[in-house]
Amino acid sequence: MKWLKGIGLFLIANFLIYLTLSFTANILINSVLPAFGIDVRGVFSQQLLVWSLVIGFGGAFISLAFSKQMARAMLDCEQITQPRSHAEQVIYGSVQEIAQRLGITMPEVWVYNSPDPTAFATGPSKNNSMVAVSTGLLQNLKEDEVKAVLAHEMGHVYNGDMFTTTVLAGLMNTFVYYISNFLSSMVGQPSGQDREEGSAGNPILAFVVYIVLQVVLSFLAMIVVSWHSRRREFAADAFSAKVYGKESMIGALRGIDRWVSRAQFQPSNQDALATMKISGSTSGFMHLFATHPPIEARVAALEQLS
Repeated sequence: MKWLKGIGLFLIANFLIYLTLSFTANILINSVLPAFGIDVRGVFSQQLLVWSLVIGFGGAFISLAFSKQMARAMLDCEQITQPRSHAEQVIYGSVQEIAQRLGITMPEVWVYNSPDPTAFATGPSKNNSMVAVSTGLLQNLKEDEVKAVLAHEMGHVYNGDMFTTTVLAGLMNTFVYYISNFLSSMVGQPSGQDREEGSAGNPILAFVVYIVLQVVLSFLAMIVVSWHSRRREFAADAFSAKVYGKESMIGALRGIDRWVSRAQFQPSNQDALATMKISGSTSGFMHLFATHPPIEARVAALEQLS
């Protein structure tokens, strides 16, 4: 019955978001903007708002619902159900131990072929999730460091990071779709004289404005989602420190950093699993779009933990 609770929370969240957006839009359009001489009361559409919510949250939650299947389809991976080696026992046993301690359903445990020392967690809920580690992680980190990484991923699972990120992404998608349609329809409307003459306005200009707004607002939305993703990484690191001690997690991060330096390889933040991986950072302006903080910042945050 836990899945019913999840659906209920999803519907309640959508309803509350709809009420908030609808109330805010009505106040803005009917009171605030007219006070500054801007009258767009004939443009606002409740139907557009509802449709924006459906598109914005629909795609995000469909991706979440099938996140495990999509992750497995994109990777050369093998599920561990009965450990056949010491390394598999370390992985499986650590996930099982933490799940029992937290009182949640044990996630599926997978290993996938990749030289990149990393791991990720995904799934629609903390009781329906998967944790996967790369062969590169097992080959380049010590046993206690591998366990620390697994605790980090279990922190994501227990904190419901996949769900909260999906809600935020859905909200951002809603704003992008609604604002793009709303403003482009205003630009494409005929002027006063043209309206009296029955002109249809300028649909080409409206389309161009719509595309430009989609691109610009999507980039701005990515900044917000990426900021949230970086914040949750610090929380998952702290969770790992509570489970196995901060030194193990610090050692894991430094081990990953050494591998990156040796291979002269910078993990990409743009691949399909970037928001789920433990490694990856960038610098300069692109830092705003990074889903993970720099490793040195994460190490510094762990060192400050008591």
